[in-house]
Amino acid sequence: MIKFTPPMGWNTWNTFAEKINEELILRSADILAGSRLKKSGYEYIVIDDCWAQRSRDKNGRLVCDGQKFPHGMKYIADYIHKKGLKFGMYSCCGVMTCQAYPASCNYEYIDAETFAEWGVDFLKYDYCYKPDGLNGKDLYRRMGLALANCGRDILFSGCSWGADNTPEWIGTTGANMWRSTPDIFDTFDSIKTIIKSQYNILPYGGLGCFNDMDMLVVGMGGKGFVGLKGCSADEYRLHFAVWCMLASPLMIGCDIRETDDVTMSILTNADLIAINQDARCNKPYIRLHDGNEDLPIIIRALENGDLAVAFVNMTDGPAFFWVPTDDIGLPTFAHKTFTGKEIFSGDSVGAVNGTIQRHVAAHSAAVLRLSVVNK
Repeated sequence: MIKFTPPMGWNTWNTFAEKINEELILRSADILAGSRLKKSGYEYIVIDDCWAQRSRDKNGRLVCDGQKFPHGMKYIADYIHKKGLKFGMYSCCGVMTCQAYPASCNYEYIDAETFAEWGVDFLKYDYCYKPDGLNGKDLYRRMGLALANCGRDILFSGCSWGADNTPEWIGTTGANMWRSTPDIFDTFDSIKTIIKSQYNILPYGGLGCFNDMDMLVVGMGGKGFVGLKGCSADEYRLHFAVWCMLASPLMIGCDIRETDDVTMSILTNADLIAINQDARCNKPYIRLHDGNEDLPIIIRALENGDLAVAFVNMTDGPAFFWVPTDDIGLPTFAHKTFTGKEIFSGDSVGAVNGTIQRHVAAHSAAVLRLSVVNK
């Protein structure tokens, strides 16, 4: 599969971990399909680890846990497909998954065929319990080739956490997206750490193999498996804005059965999603304001000639950002200028004295969509 924009959907792990079952999956599919989420582009329902029995059957095939999923995985896939959605599952390149269930090492082709028979559209492929004598890149290439020959179009989501020089070889595996980070947690410190980890690997993401910054924690509010402290609404807005600006896949991790209005407004922000899903998939770049790693300015050129600029304040105090228009593509003597709006506030913005500038509160972001116009 060639995916032309970052995948969007919902995954069970952040909130539920091993506490998953058929009722949860079907109800979540109902919610996603019947809400603004589907209209906004979210389409995958992904079951993460802990769905299988602890051992394979006599034919070497994976078997789902009959207590958690009494009707089996094909039933769930068919139900999700009838909702106009797509179905995702989980495995691992090691001998066991991260939670010690059977994984796909040496069973790649059998498992790919099984997933195809069940109607799977998306496979998250983890990196736990990898034999020391085998290279991760070789194991990922195996599964990539197995999926390409399984008879079904299945999106390959590599989840090697950026380990073992992943950026250098992930594009050779057939993966459509790749995890570049350790697991996210529902804290601002975790979000901040992940953002800063992206500064030197931006060239490795993009069309065909999107750089996955891990699942969203927007709306978790300190609840669920990775809940921990929780974040403020402004911190969740910053989180979502940066994931959109950096073209990360958008995989919701909160309990979508219980989303409040603020959470829904963030997850369905049409202007930010339009940037994330921009058809050109141009790579973003980052300038550090005053050389401060906690004050990145993210710039991304868009299909229609607009420019998206995010001022991201990860410090504990307010910040005044400014960037010369000369440095973002518009020289002073071009007889043109920028005009546009700030996405969260709706404020009109434009160039001032040859600069784009904005005051941004602590732990907040301002995202500007700018058009080039004649002076």
